[in-house]
Amino acid sequence: MKRRKLLIGTAGLAAGALLLAACGTGATPAAAPTGEPAGTITFWSSLAGMDKVAEAFNASQTKIKVNFETIPNGDNGGYAKLSTAITAGNGPDVSTIEYPQLPQFVSNGQVQPLDGLIEPATTVDKLAAEIKGMVQFNGKTYGLPYDAAPMVMYYRKDLLAKAGVGVPKTWQDFEAAGRKLKAVDPGAYLASFNPNQATATAGLAWQAGAKWFGTSGDSWQVGINDAATKKVAQYWQKLIDEKIVKVQQAFSDEWSIDLAKGTVAGVIGANWSATGIQKRTEASGQKGKWIAAQLPNWGTPAGAFYGGSSFNVTKSSKNPAAAAKFIEYLTTNPEAVTARGNTGSAFLAYPGLTAVAQKAFDASYFGNDIYAVFNQAYATVTPGWQWGPNWGLSNTALMDGYGNLGTGGTVQAAVDSAQSATVSGLKQTGLSVK
Repeated sequence: MKRRKLLIGTAGLAAGALLLAACGTGATPAAAPTGEPAGTITFWSSLAGMDKVAEAFNASQTKIKVNFETIPNGDNGGYAKLSTAITAGNGPDVSTIEYPQLPQFVSNGQVQPLDGLIEPATTVDKLAAEIKGMVQFNGKTYGLPYDAAPMVMYYRKDLLAKAGVGVPKTWQDFEAAGRKLKAVDPGAYLASFNPNQATATAGLAWQAGAKWFGTSGDSWQVGINDAATKKVAQYWQKLIDEKIVKVQQAFSDEWSIDLAKGTVAGVIGANWSATGIQKRTEASGQKGKWIAAQLPNWGTPAGAFYGGSSFNVTKSSKNPAAAAKFIEYLTTNPEAVTARGNTGSAFLAYPGLTAVAQKAFDASYFGNDIYAVFNQAYATVTPGWQWGPNWGLSNTALMDGYGNLGTGGTVQAAVDSAQSATVSGLKQTGLSVK
């Protein structure tokens, strides 16, 4: 197998930018457009409401027509479908790829650099460094960010009050609050530990200062079981053992019922979690009882991203200039946000757009200003995080390890197995790994 060469970035890259190993030189940068883009392009997305955005774009001008197709989300085969189509040469012009998965598409040369197709001053240059780093690799821009997804906590404030505790500021406070809640209601849990949410583990480790992926010379460095992550793993194992948190699949019937009944008093999530919490609890008369809060920290305010998507021009595109024009509309134009409508508690990457999205979402269900919390959490994101060249390997290994929780397995064992599986898997694909 031909060894992939690690492309070394130049000094001055945005914090968090990935130095990617690519097959050859990856996708060839598109030539700069020489006139106003025109033609028909295709757009694939699993995000709700994007069909309406495509319709609004088509109605706003006459030179570019967008044909939209809904595809499954990543958990249901969407990325496999996208990758297969691009490889076969019949993929869409515009794709939707989440931040953890984007490096693999870049490494495989399946998305095109946007340099020369977009105007940096009105797009990426306006973004915060951490969110910019999610789409810029080796000095090139491979997508425009849509949402930022700062990680937050949600609590039933009435259940915290019943236990005689306030909103936990630190993870030590969180543990103490869980014990007090257990004391007044032995069947209650402060939150859930979700085995099907490996990205949540990544976010918690990120917040603690972990660096799961990095580069050294021409090699990748993998540290999924680094010291910061071990601290996080041991902490959550203690909470699981003491039944302060409940091990259950996020979005499952059990999880939904526990939220509705008040068995679980908190949710580790992001801005997008607000919609799901409301849907699962409003029939139980919980309006005004849920609040958002910043994540507890390890002594210093810190945060992470939990999710988030980008829009990209694929290698399949025969009209990258038109595709890039549409991506700019998707990610920077208030009309695109308005057209999408009320699809949830969006927190968007481009400055000023969250205020537009906020108007579409009625946040009065919650007992505090959740958008103020999102802003606070966004401002504390820990710099320096990188996603690796194949998140699928780590994601699968971590979730497989979590499948043993309750039958002798531990969070630390799952983290260790993910480290081993990731290193082995990357080497098998021809990458140099330390």
